[in-house]
Amino acid sequence: MIVSRVKLALALLLGTSCLTASATEVAILRNGFTIRHEKRILVGNTTRLFLTTTDETSFIDVPTAEIERIEPDLTPAPPPDPAPLTTATPQTGVVASPAIPTATTSLPPARSTANVADAVSAASDRYRLDPDLLNSVIRAESGFNPRAVSRKGAQGLMQLMPETASKLGVPNAFDPEANVDGGTRYLRELLEHYNFDLIKALAAYNAGTKRVEQYHGVPPYQETRHYVASIVRDFNRKKLAQQKASKAAQAQTSAQAKASNPTTGQTKVSRRPAAQGKSAGATSATQTVAKRTNPPTGN
Repeated sequence: MIVSRVKLALALLLGTSCLTASATEVAILRNGFTIRHEKRILVGNTTRLFLTTTDETSFIDVPTAEIERIEPDLTPAPPPDPAPLTTATPQTGVVASPAIPTATTSLPPARSTANVADAVSAASDRYRLDPDLLNSVIRAESGFNPRAVSRKGAQGLMQLMPETASKLGVPNAFDPEANVDGGTRYLRELLEHYNFDLIKALAAYNAGTKRVEQYHGVPPYQETRHYVASIVRDFNRKKLAQQKASKAAQAQTSAQAKASNPTTGQTKVSRRPAAQGKSAGATSATQTVAKRTNPPTGN
């Protein structure tokens, strides 16, 4: 579903090797992109870059051959985030909790989760993006609340700013189907713009393309870094769970196949005396035919 380069960047590989770094660094890729990370390990021919030190599932896998060099992160610490305009405390690790405007009666009623799932499925097919990725973005953006509105005015499931929604042709950002379609199309455009670098695309979705270009990667904003890490962590967890379920299903299928097929060499042949006039070789031929009619073990 998701484009091959994004799959490559988020490949979920099992097994790890020794730790090679544990300080904040910047991985500079051969295509000019950068990925800030807190530590890294080698996994076969892949370098796993951890975006945080607090969660082992918050990582990005990049082919080691695509990394040109690793440098220490010398970016100055960003200024503290401005105090929120409201008294609501933003959630840690995700985009600030959306604040519902006072005039809630003017908003359209929220639709069911089933309709949200349908909207995600349709947008996933239309723009060729993994539905799990879209669900992870929606979770970080709005917590699946179709009526969510941020302090900056972003609206709906995928938190579209009014001007962005207008450019995307979304007349009502509170309509789940229209919002998810527009947000998915925008994410696809960002992926194409950044040569399918998912980290940059997610950072631009949150902080804007100007900030990503300014810092040549994820901006040094705590909110943006938490936002990207949250989506990657949630997406990786889903894929890891699917991988484990697939392996368990394969093991169960293999066990059932072995149990349902006879073991080679256990075919029983009647020990009746051979009829007069028939050689002992006749019995041997009969046994051979009987064995060949049985399905091979393991099918």
